[in-house]
Amino acid sequence: MLITKYVITSSESNVLPSDIAMKIYGSKYDVTVKETCFGVVINGEEDVINALIKEIRALDPAGIFIKDRGFPPGDPRRCRGRRGGGARPGFYMIESESKMLPMISRALASEGEVSEIPEEKKPLAIKRLEEIIKEDLS
Repeated sequence: MLITKYVITSSESNVLPSDIAMKIYGSKYDVTVKETCFGVVINGEEDVINALIKEIRALDPAGIFIKDRGFPPGDPRRCRGRRGGGARPGFYMIESESKMLPMISRALASEGEVSEIPEEKKPLAIKRLEEIIKEDLS
């Protein structure tokens, strides 16, 4: 059965979409690849795609994300060239999801370590400011 998946990279990842595409091109797998600004779209047999995804994710386990896509690359139902241009349906959702990926990547990479949340700074009280000014003047 043919399936299509997005391989999306976090903006903080050291792996670029072009790195993923080059890894796929150099692999033994027979898949269709389309590079996008967020990552790559891959289409092929399910067992081949699943094996390929394991290899790709090993490049950066906390910075590479996989998402199912319903249509293969170039499908006339989604192709911008046949729809008259504009953003592809779903583009804006991926764009908004990709903004969260750096936080998710950091959380995955931390392996459960909890960092301290810095105490919120409060504005300086007027009386304290007056005291500082008087100390400086004297």
